[in-house]
Amino acid sequence: MSQHHRRLTEQTEPQAWLAEWHDQLLTRRRFLLQLAGGSVAALFPWTGSAAPALNEAARWRVLDAVLRHLFPSEPDAPGAPEIKALEYLKFILAHDPGKTEDRRFILRGAGWLEDMAQRLNRSSFLTLDESGRERVLREIEKSEAGSNWLAMILLYLIEALLADPAYGGNPDGVGWRWLAHIPGFPHPPPGKRYMELQKR
Repeated sequence: MSQHHRRLTEQTEPQAWLAEWHDQLLTRRRFLLQLAGGSVAALFPWTGSAAPALNEAARWRVLDAVLRHLFPSEPDAPGAPEIKALEYLKFILAHDPGKTEDRRFILRGAGWLEDMAQRLNRSSFLTLDESGRERVLREIEKSEAGSNWLAMILLYLIEALLADPAYGGNPDGVGWRWLAHIPGFPHPPPGKRYMELQKR
């Protein structure tokens, strides 16, 4: 197991820690939204002047690249592609009615990230090498909004690693096997996933 994956594993084992982090993240985001007058767009200092506006499909491609950079595949460990992190993110943000603000914040942030890549490198984030992408992400991290955005992306990455495959990630329990985790039973069938139960 690589040092990167070992750190993530050690961080994700305590469920109480994950729940506390999630609560802190939501509190930070609510505070930022209040400061911005409730506008997600106002959270970001850049306006997109250095890069053309991205359509939604392009934003998802940027997000896929971010997920792959933050959780790379390795010979002895699954990465973002293997745990289907992007598929999980799309599923949750599309089907959970409580994630509307998360969806807006994440997609808006993808455009901001692309703009930052253009400012720093005069190139799309998608065409940068590993060091170039790391530089952009480190620059994003310096602001409160950017740090909050990255924390949210990491939260969904961890969820994709640990969640039941019924939610679009962790196919065939690949994340569970890597972590030597024995999941609970029964698994939620279609129609009885948590967001579907909330609608009843």
